[in-house]
Amino acid sequence: MDRTEIEKILPHRAPMLLLDEAEVVDGEAHGRITITGDEFFVQGHFPGNPVVPGVILCEMLAQNCCVLMGDGLAGKDVTPFYTGLDKVRFKHPVRPGDTVELTCRITRSRGPFHFATGEARVDGTLCVTAEMSFALMPNA
Repeated sequence: MDRTEIEKILPHRAPMLLLDEAEVVDGEAHGRITITGDEFFVQGHFPGNPVVPGVILCEMLAQNCCVLMGDGLAGKDVTPFYTGLDKVRFKHPVRPGDTVELTCRITRSRGPFHFATGEARVDGTLCVTAEMSFALMPNA
């Protein structure tokens, strides 16, 4: 799915929509985003040596996980919220010009809570891994 289709699932919009495309294959979400260098989060991080902040990489993983929860999000009056972020490991920096390949899996669900694992790679090189949890909360 492209950004327009992703917007039907996720509540995020530019500049915080951090997926260019995504698909679900065999219970895994596979997302992709190309870092151009024009993004707000690399403008001052770091001058002369731009690097995507780790927290932004974690948000990319979260949004990719939400693609897996598409049926629970699309057309419903709920918002996915992070409830936990564990065992995050940053292995390699992501820089402008890189295309980030995201892979996420839901490991279990209970009521509105969903637990997942994810990883991000650039050209096959592992950049970040994480365990995450989310809650689908009714909108106020």
